[in-house]
Amino acid sequence: MTEEELYKIAENWFQLQNWKPFPFQKKTWSAFLKGKHGLLNAPTGSGKTYALWFPIVLNYIKQNPEYRIKHKKGLKAIWITPLRALSQEIRQSAERVTKDLETQMTVGIRTGDTSTNERAQQKRNMPDLLITTPESLQLLLASKGYDKTFKNCSAIVVDEWHELLGTKRGVQMELALSRLKTVSKNLRIWGISATIGNLEQAREVLLGPETEALKNSVMIRANIKKKITVKSIIPKKMETFPWRGHLGIRLLEDVVPIINNSRTTLLFTNTRSQCEIWFQKILEKHPEYAGEIAMHHGSINKETRTWVEQAIRNESLKAVVCTSSLDLGVDFAPVETVVQIGGPKGVARFLQRAGRSGHRPGKESVIHFLPTHAIELIEASALQEAVKQNAVEDRIPYLNSYDVLLQYLTTLAVSNGFYPDEIFLEIKQTFCYQAITLEQWHWLLNFLVMGSQSLQTYDEYKKVEVAEDGKFKVNNKGIAMRHRFQIGTIVGDANLTVRYQRGGYIGSIEEYFVSKLTQGDVFTFAGRNLEFIRIKGMQVHVRNSKKRTNKVPSWMGGRLTLSARMSELLRNELYSAYSPLKEQSEEIRSLAHIFERQGRESIVPRPYEFLIETFKTREGYHHIFYPFEGRFVHEAMGSLFGYRISLLSPITFSLAFNDYGFELLSDKQIDMQQVIDNDLFTAEYLLEDLQKSLNSTEMARRKFRDIAVISGMVFTGYPYKQIKMKHLQSNSQLLFDVFRDYEPNNLLYQQAFRETFEHQLEEGRLRMALERMASQEIVWKHCEQPTPFSFPIITDRLSRERLSSEKLADRIKRMAAILTKK
Repeated sequence: MTEEELYKIAENWFQLQNWKPFPFQKKTWSAFLKGKHGLLNAPTGSGKTYALWFPIVLNYIKQNPEYRIKHKKGLKAIWITPLRALSQEIRQSAERVTKDLETQMTVGIRTGDTSTNERAQQKRNMPDLLITTPESLQLLLASKGYDKTFKNCSAIVVDEWHELLGTKRGVQMELALSRLKTVSKNLRIWGISATIGNLEQAREVLLGPETEALKNSVMIRANIKKKITVKSIIPKKMETFPWRGHLGIRLLEDVVPIINNSRTTLLFTNTRSQCEIWFQKILEKHPEYAGEIAMHHGSINKETRTWVEQAIRNESLKAVVCTSSLDLGVDFAPVETVVQIGGPKGVARFLQRAGRSGHRPGKESVIHFLPTHAIELIEASALQEAVKQNAVEDRIPYLNSYDVLLQYLTTLAVSNGFYPDEIFLEIKQTFCYQAITLEQWHWLLNFLVMGSQSLQTYDEYKKVEVAEDGKFKVNNKGIAMRHRFQIGTIVGDANLTVRYQRGGYIGSIEEYFVSKLTQGDVFTFAGRNLEFIRIKGMQVHVRNSKKRTNKVPSWMGGRLTLSARMSELLRNELYSAYSPLKEQSEEIRSLAHIFERQGRESIVPRPYEFLIETFKTREGYHHIFYPFEGRFVHEAMGSLFGYRISLLSPITFSLAFNDYGFELLSDKQIDMQQVIDNDLFTAEYLLEDLQKSLNSTEMARRKFRDIAVISGMVFTGYPYKQIKMKHLQSNSQLLFDVFRDYEPNNLLYQQAFRETFEHQLEEGRLRMALERMASQEIVWKHCEQPTPFSFPIITDRLSRERLSSEKLADRIKRMAAILTKK
């Protein structure tokens, strides 16, 4: 069959649906059928799924002309999705094509939700097209005879590649692809990515630098202009002294008309606890929405999530309060409107969420921005600008993740075993391990067999044995089983399942939240008020309660920080406070009275100025710095400055920070001019000063826990019998201390420090921020009282003190009232 005849099959199918294929879809079909690899850059809702399912099926038709009557069984293509929630949607698209074209091809899903029976069936008879996750793909590589399973696989598509890039799950994919390239001789590798700043690098990471696959690859851009309209919800009455959180709920009534005027509205929150609060408050104030509003986040049980997703498609829900669990690719055509509650902290995340509305080619996406405090309107203005410029962040790939490599090598040793020379050549072709040396490689092999030099006397760390022919193999069934249970790179706090006393499953919450509860405490979860009865095993037993409560589970993953791109846009919008009125955005104009008051008490910094404010209250001496660089950078910078100031004269600070600045609070005054004159902002000696100021050993110790789990040094337990987080922590701390004292050149120990500085403290970004600040004019303002800019930082610190939220709200209102009167 010629290519023209194959295209005709596809075009006829599109015609029957009353659609017309986009040029980018045709380009992808052509490149794939010519045997090329590639990266497809296409926005959400543009038909990217059909851009790659079609050539996969057409390629099968080309090789099997009698496809209608004869069916050649076996795995032919793998579709990788980062989220299990997307798999049903992808399956529907695939089955639509395979059935309509009468191919007899089967489509299967293999994720953590797949039943044991279905997995056993797949083992006997693999589907032709398999939809799976990075973790489940690794599990397949851990099965004996995986090379026969993948032998005739002609394609692997990595969907939402931008979400995996810059994470250890992305490294997992790099390693899996390096093996599959060898095993499947005719494999085409394709990635699908929404827009990111470093698209070319994204392709290089997917295919491997300087590989044949990269040389024989294409970049296809959809170039579909998507109209995104951002509408800010601007409060009618704006406080002069803004504080975090309270404004959001106060604007609830502004959201009601938006919900009423749309078929379906998604309300995105940044955290699961915020999601729970909003769902409760909407129902409390508008009981008429009962049955028409739902909630969706990653800790709610799978059945509920699936029901919510289906109800959106059926248009039986007016609104869904959700988190990033609905960010990615699920196709919800009926969604008309999206509301973003609070700053999303990143341009890409905001655009992804905007794309949930008008999820069809050519349709306008409408997103409303609801600030949780007044200053967040500057973020809203920055996002308007980002949409105009199509300015999105880079995703920075990991390098030398030895923990992921050790897990992968154990996976290969558990299945067929591996020969080090063969695997070394493969992993050298990946982006993550392109610079690995033979010395490091031999250390890792030694670690698998001996458990590193300081652990040689302990048999539990000797997992892999070396056969006479040099093959590395796991022969112990117990070790193999434990390894399979622990495949993956996402390490969080231990999750406990929440169940009614009589057994109904509700969802999962993290151990550290439950540890604070006593019997009889009531908390809100999954839209219900639940009374805590007891913990039994890894289960939290609860019953429904009619008591009101303000306790909402919080999850450790809930801390978002401004991206570098977002910080830059935010500063530019702030500087526009001095522009003529007609050039300012509506959001900046609405903050005029705050800027006016800020200018009276201090200044609104211009592009060439860096602002420091000092004032005294009954709490002590406040020193506030405004880099506008995001909370992670401010946390590191606050500790750094505190350390440098203490070198001039002994002093103790407490640190508070948010996305806009940070506060050093002390019980005695410091001479700020002397501090500025002593090179406070220098980027010299940054690493040494950071290590001394931050207790970087303690931070690396926490990071090491994840590394110890991923590399398999620490076992997290069996399903429903997981090891408590405090035991995991103490086990990994023990290993950390052993390496620190006896083996400081241990690669995993060194990795903990490297990741602390590169990923947690964003040392590179901190250095650039210091260089920028050093080039600005330092403006030190000694103020009489807290300023509008300082108020959110001060109240952020107060909210971490042990006060109930009612008392805190009253106290902050009182403070704001006194300042406003003055």
